This record gives sequence, structure tokens and C-alpha cells, in this order.
Amino acid sequence: MSPEQSDDEARDADGGPAIRRLADWDADQLRELADDHGTPLYVTDLDRVAENCARLRAAFPDADVKYAVKAHTGRAVLETVRGSGLDAECASAGEVGRALDAGFGGGGVDYTAVNPPARDLDAVVEWWEEHPDLTITVGARDTLDRLADRGFDGGVCVRVNPGVGAGHHEKVRTGAAPKFGVPYDRAAEVIADARDRFEVVGIHAHAGSGIHGEEDLAAHRDLVSRMGDLARAVDDADLEFVDVGGGFGVPYREDDPALDLDAVADATREALGEIDATLAVEPGRYVVADAGVLLTTVNTVKPTPETTVAGVDAGMTDLLRPAMYDAYHAIRNLAAADAADATGDAAAGREVGPVTVAGPICETGDTFCDGRELPVPARGDLLAVGNAGAYGYEMASTYNSRPRPSEVSLAGDVLRERETLAGVTRLEHGGADE
Repeated sequence: MSPEQSDDEARDADGGPAIRRLADWDADQLRELADDHGTPLYVTDLDRVAENCARLRAAFPDADVKYAVKAHTGRAVLETVRGSGLDAECASAGEVGRALDAGFGGGGVDYTAVNPPARDLDAVVEWWEEHPDLTITVGARDTLDRLADRGFDGGVCVRVNPGVGAGHHEKVRTGAAPKFGVPYDRAAEVIADARDRFEVVGIHAHAGSGIHGEEDLAAHRDLVSRMGDLARAVDDADLEFVDVGGGFGVPYREDDPALDLDAVADATREALGEIDATLAVEPGRYVVADAGVLLTTVNTVKPTPETTVAGVDAGMTDLLRPAMYDAYHAIRNLAAADAADATGDAAAGREVGPVTVAGPICETGDTFCDGRELPVPARGDLLAVGNAGAYGYEMASTYNSRPRPSEVSLAGDVLRERETLAGVTRLEHGGADE
């Protein structure tokens, strides 16, 4: 399998790109949105979300494609995904509630419980009573007992730890981490136990997040092969699906090749082998990453001997991935200028040098890049941070009492209001003297 392809090769049948680069966004349109709504600002292209869903369905036409909701839980995104024919894979009770509110039927919702708190199980079992075809995925025999104690007797899926992990960072490689799933050599025993008490509708495993490149794809194939072997060993005729996870990566760096999704799908089916159950996959990042950008304004420019520090109004509270995972995100200057190049950027005529784009948070790690070769920004410039649609707003916080940013569609519709300080503090109470 060739897991990667160039932009020239990575085209849909209708000529659309299989990956959207930051340079592909219309600079004038983004500047207008920033002028209208202020910064920091998330911009989400819902049409692009639908295109990515369609691409997944075309690559996996006979599979159950479930969107990993944790990548972006915004109501408009969930409704777009549902309308595109994908189901929902939810990592928490809150995500289950949001999926149901967005119109997913119970049969299209899978709650993948990881060490679920009691209140989460209580809530999901209550929803199951209203939506009896909702599936609960369990990663420990103990969770089976806890479900039985709550009167649950519906469909369960058993999560397996296949001992194979992959992904862009050690913190997101789940396939071999003991936190996730029952050990592979005990899986058949746990499945038999579950069948005595519930309807076992599937088995599940997930290698990790941001799978991209030959080494990661080889690990994914190994995981899929093991799951095929397990399915046949436990009589897959009694299973509705075998879920081999998602984690399909996108190229964050400007020169990284796009993932050849068709080749990945072909290799997945080959590795799984002949089974009676339906193949299931659960992509998240692939659906929304290149459908979102974060816009931020330069407020401070500070030359230093090593680098020019461009202080911006967005920080790790708005986009955590660079600080959390040392993740790379492309950065583009959208400032309007007479010397702007053909893309509408203000890069033409600017000196290029090492630039550190730093946020306003009182942490050394609050940077989007450190010493990257970029056109040196000026105060007031508008910068765009690419591939921010996945795990961007989802991981935002109010650290340093910073309200979270607004999110708008590319058409200019407000998808989430900008948070206020009153919104940040609304659940607080004063001391006993008040």
C-alpha cells in the first residue's frame, strides 16, 4: 500500500482536493470575517466537513463510518456530519447527549466508555431507555458489572487492547496503553462473559490519533489483522460489526503529502480478512481538521537577538495542541497590503526571518511556533493558523480567566458566541460572608 500521495494525485473524481492547505483559504474572506467578528476567531467551513464525510463514505462504501465526536462537538458540525450519513462515536456522556440533541438516532450512537464515571453511566443508561438501540462499548469487565447493576441489558461492544499503538504523539497512542480495552489474550473470555448477560454487537480497537506515514499505517494494518483473527475466533457471525478505530491523519506541514484514503481503505479490508460482521471505522480528525482555521491579531512585535517575537491575541487557551503535543500548525499572514502577493497575503516585500508567534498566557509553552522562518509580522497583522478544526475549540480553556473565542461559519454565521468574563464566572459563589 502507498499511504501517501501528492496534491496533484490526491484529487476526488470531481476534481476537488483531498486535502485543503492553509494557502487554499481565501484571504479576503477571512479578513472580512475577522473585521466583522474580532479575534481570536475560529472559522469552520461546513461544506468542507460534508466533502470530507463524502470522501470517507466513498473510500469505505460497505463500512459503518462513525465520526469521532471528540474532534469537534459543535452543533453545526454534528448536524452536518449526520446529514452526510455518518454515525457518531462518543467518548463521554456529554458527547452522547450532544449527538442525540443534534438528531442522531440511538442506532447511530456508540458510547465508547473509558473508565466511565458513575454519573456518565447513569446518564447514558437513562438515554438508552429512550433509545434502546444505542450501543455502549466497554473496556473492562468491571464496566459490565456496573452496567448490569443499573439494569442495562442492551447492546454492548467489547473494546480490546491489541498491543499495537500508533499516532502523532505518545500521549495519543492508545492501542497498547493499558488504560484502553481488555488485554487481547483475555478478550475471548470477556466477550463470552458479556454474551451471558448482554447482546454483544461488536468488538473494537483503536491504534491512536493522527495516523500518517508508513510506520503508523503498518501498525494500523497489524491492529486490523489481529481484530479479524479475534472476530473469527469468537464467531463473528454473532457480531454486527468489527470496529478498527480511526485516527486517520492529515498533513499539518505544508510539504507533507496527503493521506491516500483509498489505499488505506483497501489495506484495511485486506488486513481484516473475510468476516461476516460489518467493518466499522471512526475517523474524527480527518473529518474536521482542514475545515477550520484560527484567526489571531498581532498586538506586539519584539525583536530579540535570536528571533522576532510576534505577540498575538490567541494563545494556548484557544489552541492547545502546540503546547500540549509540540504540534506543528501552518501559519499564514493575511494582512492586506499594496505589496500583497497573488494569494492576497502581505508576505511579498517582507523580510523573512526566525519568528516566534507567542500568545498572552503566562507560560513559556504558550507559543504557536518558535523561531520559524516566516515573513516578519507587523503590529495589526492578521495571522491564520491552519488545520485548527480538530481538537482546537474542543481543547480550549479559560485558564488565566480568558473567555473562549467565537466560532463562525465560512459563510459568516455565528456558530458559537464569544464567551464573556461573566460567562466564565457565572457558576461561582462568594464566601460565607456574602
